[in-house]
Amino acid sequence: MTSRLVDAGWAEELNTALQLEAHNLSVISPFLKQKAIKRVLSHTPRLVRVITRFNLTDFAEGVSDIAALKSLLVAGARVRGVRNLHAKVYVFGSRRTIVTSANLTEAALTRNHEFGLVSDDAEIISASTRYFDALWACAGADLTARQLDEWEQTVTMHLASGGPRFRLETLADYGTDAAGVLYSGAPPVPVPVPQAEQAFVKFLGEGNNRVPLSFSTRDEIDSALCHWALAYPATKRPQAVKEGAVMFIGRLTYDPTDIRIFGRATGMRHVPGRDDASADEIAQRPWKKTWSRYIRVHHAEFVAGTMANGISLNAMMNALGSDAFTSTQRNQARGEGNTNPYNAYRQQAAVELSPQGQLWLSEQLQRALEVHGRIPQEELNKLGWPELPKNFSATSA
Repeated sequence: MTSRLVDAGWAEELNTALQLEAHNLSVISPFLKQKAIKRVLSHTPRLVRVITRFNLTDFAEGVSDIAALKSLLVAGARVRGVRNLHAKVYVFGSRRTIVTSANLTEAALTRNHEFGLVSDDAEIISASTRYFDALWACAGADLTARQLDEWEQTVTMHLASGGPRFRLETLADYGTDAAGVLYSGAPPVPVPVPQAEQAFVKFLGEGNNRVPLSFSTRDEIDSALCHWALAYPATKRPQAVKEGAVMFIGRLTYDPTDIRIFGRATGMRHVPGRDDASADEIAQRPWKKTWSRYIRVHHAEFVAGTMANGISLNAMMNALGSDAFTSTQRNQARGEGNTNPYNAYRQQAAVELSPQGQLWLSEQLQRALEVHGRIPQEELNKLGWPELPKNFSATSA
């Protein structure tokens, strides 16, 4: 019987344990992400029980996936929820247990620095099993598909209204309070930062409507309401943006002629009807008649001060060349088409960034936020947030 302390290679540890025993799998993990769940289900485990968190704030913040829970239910797993859950325990029948800091997310399994114990010792496996069974017994009823559909509707509607932090407290926690039964004083759960597979620079303003570098970033947000939606032309629906894309927000400026990136947010895919400017919104801001299509965003953050504190798109293009954007990078690889980044975004409302472009802008904008500060949330709260019809479906067109 052996026990090992492990600080790397958790994906391999999980795969090895599932190959050793995939019949009876018990998991305690506060956060679950779809890619990691697919990794587990690829081993076709037969009896799966999962204890996790049912706090809708986790799903709204992107640290846990409703889609991951759906995949578990489709595979026949039983899932229960506990409030303030922090423990991470994986029990593979009577063959192996893992007690670790790693959640069942791809970031924890492959990128984060996590530490824990992998053991084949019968006493440790037995103790882990007893802990799981005790927590399972007081974790309430099994999750249902109907509950998940209702949660998805609630979370999507929250995000479609800009996902303001001050409204997070309205999102319910459906987990069972098990603190008094097994443990108390669970430490606060750290919030990992999700990584996006897609990123864009969205342009505000036009060639004949630039602002000076001295222009206030707050005034621009107040004018464009870009803390909850980014406006696209009425003539074409913005179908390229996928759910969860990073949207860097830039303003056309002069002296010198440039585009300054002064904010970023998480984008939502465009849903016709939900994401079209209403008559009232157009009446309040007539320019929305021409720019009536939305990509809604949430968790927006902006550099304080003026546009001079933002990041120069010209600087990024000069630094990366054809690697700045997806289109120019692709053309460079195939040896034909435009490879000049300065010609790649003209007459467009937005441009898709290459992975290198996303990384460059992320690092530079993070430095700017640290040096110049962020516009406080209480200031953003004063700018207004949209109200969606209560009976509007989160997925309807």
